[in-house]
Amino acid sequence: MNHARIGTLAAAVAATALVLTSCSTADGGTAGSDGGDEAVAITDVNIVVPADPGGGWDQTGRALSQLLTQEDIVGSAPVTNVGGAGGTVGLAQLANEKDPATLMVMGLVMVGAVETNASAVRIEDMTPIARLTDEPLVVVVPADSEYDTLEDLVEDVVDKGQEVTITGGSAGGADHILAGLLLEEAGLDGAEIAEKLNYTPNSGGGEATSLILGGKVSAGISGVGEFLQHIEAGTMKALAVSSEEPVTQLPDVDTITDSGYDVVLTNWRGVIAPGGISDAERSELERIVTELEASEAWKDELETRGWADAFLTGAEFAEFLDGNITEVTTTLQNIGLVG
Repeated sequence: MNHARIGTLAAAVAATALVLTSCSTADGGTAGSDGGDEAVAITDVNIVVPADPGGGWDQTGRALSQLLTQEDIVGSAPVTNVGGAGGTVGLAQLANEKDPATLMVMGLVMVGAVETNASAVRIEDMTPIARLTDEPLVVVVPADSEYDTLEDLVEDVVDKGQEVTITGGSAGGADHILAGLLLEEAGLDGAEIAEKLNYTPNSGGGEATSLILGGKVSAGISGVGEFLQHIEAGTMKALAVSSEEPVTQLPDVDTITDSGYDVVLTNWRGVIAPGGISDAERSELERIVTELEASEAWKDELETRGWADAFLTGAEFAEFLDGNITEVTTTLQNIGLVG
């Protein structure tokens, strides 16, 4: 079997108004106005979550907001949700953002959504700040589902095609990619995957959860942290996780590889800033997230959420991002999700 593995793998502009908080420079001016490369001191940041409430991006953005202020790293960090099209609606808004003290949560999902939505605004147009976390995905079904194993589900998709419905995050995102890779491993080519895979995308984790709990879909895919409470409560049944090894929170759930499909895929998340900010502003934003990453409060949050620390900044994150964009684009083409 081919080893379908993607690094640390891991679509209309909204007229949503974003309330902006200015960031002060070292000389008392406003950052981004005419400060050039002089040192800046950002005292407040805006956190933009390019998705509806309830999903992994929203959880990440609100954790950032809470802990940045709790640890006195910044004075305030309000969160604004701008949902739609796998984050590309928010991305288009970020392209017009004038306040450099803005951090947008993003990750693998946005990388794929840019391609599947043929977004005119691209991640490469923005300023990479940091990769933060890495999280395995979990394939779940309703508690009373007829499927007891991942093989049961995949074989039914191969046999019945569109009759079997799978829900998850945005089109072209990590959840969608994982569904495609599973069918590729089951022997389908790109055209067959496009014909048989009945995938219902959602702009927030809450929508997918409602569909699964309501029995409106056959299965769901998302980050472990988004479905964990429902698995533990017995209202969802976990079939497999997408990491190399079983995850701590679900020690009795097999990996996809152990289930017979040679697929490893994890979903990374990070933050970017508007394009065109100064080097000093970028450095200050990097300092802010680096200080957070080093805190015990952030480490505790990672453990609680089941997120792995995947911290990268500067040239290392920029290099990773460029490679990830290339890799995801190729994978989407191979499994028939983009032309």
